[in-house]
Amino acid sequence: MRLEGNSAKIILNRQKSGKQELEAVRGEKGAFEAQAEGVSAGLWLEETNGCVLGRVKVSLKNESCRENDNLALTNPVTVCMETARQPLRMTALYLHRDWWTRPAFVTKWEELPERTQCVYLEYEDGYGCLMMLAGTEFKANAVGLEAGKLCIVLNAYRGGQSCADEPVFVWAMGGSVYEAVHACALAAAGETGAVLKENKEYPPMFDYLGWCSWDAFYTDICEEKVRAKAAELKEKDVPIRWMLLDDGWQSVRDQRMYDLMPDREKFPEGFANMIREIKDGSSVDYVGVWHALGGYWGGIEPGSRAHMQEADCLYETVSGKVLPYPDAKKGYGFYRDWYEKLRREGIDFVKVDGQSAVKNYYENEISVCRAARETHKALEGAAGAYMGGRLINCMGMAMENVLGRQGSAVSRNSDDFLPNEPEGFAEHLLQNAYNAVYHDEFYYCDWDMFWTYHPDAKKHALLRAVSGGPVYFSDRIGDTDRAAVLPLIAKDGRLLRMDRAAKPSPDSLFADPTKDGLIKMTNTATCGLDGLSGGAVAVYNLSKKAGSGTVSAGDVYDLPAGEYYCYDWNAGKGRLLREGESLPVSLEADGFALYLLIPVQDGRALVGLTEKYVSFLGIRHAAGTKKGFWAAAKEEGTFAFYSQRGVKRCLVNGKDVTGSLQEADGLYRISCPEEGESMILVEEEE
Repeated sequence: MRLEGNSAKIILNRQKSGKQELEAVRGEKGAFEAQAEGVSAGLWLEETNGCVLGRVKVSLKNESCRENDNLALTNPVTVCMETARQPLRMTALYLHRDWWTRPAFVTKWEELPERTQCVYLEYEDGYGCLMMLAGTEFKANAVGLEAGKLCIVLNAYRGGQSCADEPVFVWAMGGSVYEAVHACALAAAGETGAVLKENKEYPPMFDYLGWCSWDAFYTDICEEKVRAKAAELKEKDVPIRWMLLDDGWQSVRDQRMYDLMPDREKFPEGFANMIREIKDGSSVDYVGVWHALGGYWGGIEPGSRAHMQEADCLYETVSGKVLPYPDAKKGYGFYRDWYEKLRREGIDFVKVDGQSAVKNYYENEISVCRAARETHKALEGAAGAYMGGRLINCMGMAMENVLGRQGSAVSRNSDDFLPNEPEGFAEHLLQNAYNAVYHDEFYYCDWDMFWTYHPDAKKHALLRAVSGGPVYFSDRIGDTDRAAVLPLIAKDGRLLRMDRAAKPSPDSLFADPTKDGLIKMTNTATCGLDGLSGGAVAVYNLSKKAGSGTVSAGDVYDLPAGEYYCYDWNAGKGRLLREGESLPVSLEADGFALYLLIPVQDGRALVGLTEKYVSFLGIRHAAGTKKGFWAAAKEEGTFAFYSQRGVKRCLVNGKDVTGSLQEADGLYRISCPEEGESMILVEEEE
């Protein structure tokens, strides 16, 4: 990044004297430095891992035994700079609440919302990314303050500090936004110690369908209801493999936990017998519980049984909160003791909410970055030791959380699914879509639960099909629609999961889809023939009017160039797309569609089991032969394939079914009626 002019502005907010504005003058090696009486401050720019790293340093002289005037609690350091070029368009991901980011579509630096932590940039000749960092003590956010200037605000949420020396941003350019974001993530990991997703292990349990109690019961959960829901799912033959007992199970008063064990009125015998009997009588293999990072939303009740038992591992704030100690060793003791009890009760995993409340918990006590980093070490250590690393991080998209965790793999990617909010789906998709572009670099993205019995059920199910993350629903007792989840899974409940988080297509990145145009969500997965990559494009019209656009292989940024068979899942038909070709798409208001892009090899493409959304993931193995191909379908259903040469003979499990083939425009369908895996052998015309 180049700055215009020879100076930058640094504004200090001090405890007693308030704001002090300094002009930082350009010096050697990209440094902008300022000096005043008792003050030294500056902005340093350096190249690192193909990115520009911005670092801010501030030092205030302190008297040894006299009253001093140090940095204030709120916005203690602000840096404003003019950049060499103004982007044409920007998509800013900002914290609209303490724990979630959402997009803002802007064209000027001064339009950036408060607490912006990642910005996708479009220039005349390329693309870029600006990613804000959380350092040792201070975190940085971008904000629109002055016309034509990029402004960055540092916060530690701890007043009285006399110095700062922190990395505040990384900036990268690339041929695509995805390339620039990846470069920034690599640089951020190198600078902060954050762990990229590629170096993490996805917990195997999340490869299967799950159910969560939250939108079914909210906090009115009890043993009777959990048992009733488990019985319903068994009766309906819905093959869930895990259940999550969300908020409401704990022993709490006035938003604070008073006992580490479940509420005895709701779960009179604890969890152990209930969990054992559910597992013995159903497909469920794992049962987990929800809790807040502080134990409960308000922490631990002072003087309670939990407080007395865990006193050595708890921290008491000046505001009266009792919380897990924000120190890796002491805090670990609290989570260790708790999780050991929960494991004895049969609990296999945890979902931990309220993670970005760290700044609120420890304000003016411990800097936000230090508190987050130490608390995550404690939490993840205990989750690794007692829960096998099976942990869903939630309400934790602030950068001190994103960059401060040491190795957990799964993190919620948006605000809650809101079943009773009429415009809930559009906001849910908007957040998940644009958050995933940067969040996917560090985590397997969890797109939250949904209801299978709901006006938007199919929209949500399709979104989960391409999401690349865990899939779970939260229907009330009696409401589960088995048909809504079958296109997402194999018969044993295993997800037909794609390779990464779904992300918007390049032409969807900088326009607000709720106002105009379509949004195309894309992903990839290994396809049938010879391990090639296939793509999926889920198209949504979030506006209140009809919209049109195109679908092509170019919409999927990591799909290799070549010929693809584009299968329209809704219409049940497709057409060949040669390299560079596109398919016109029109959708009514609130409409949606799914297109699969299947590589064409030797004139053929395997569509797979058409009852499944990502149909080619219904193929276990496939390969070409001298005369055609063979494929193993994972289960019964309708198997479809495209052939330019035509079919001479088709066998299913050794039986000649050529006469039963249905064909239209080169797309062939054949029924595989036998339960279990089917072997298809096709001999094509010469």
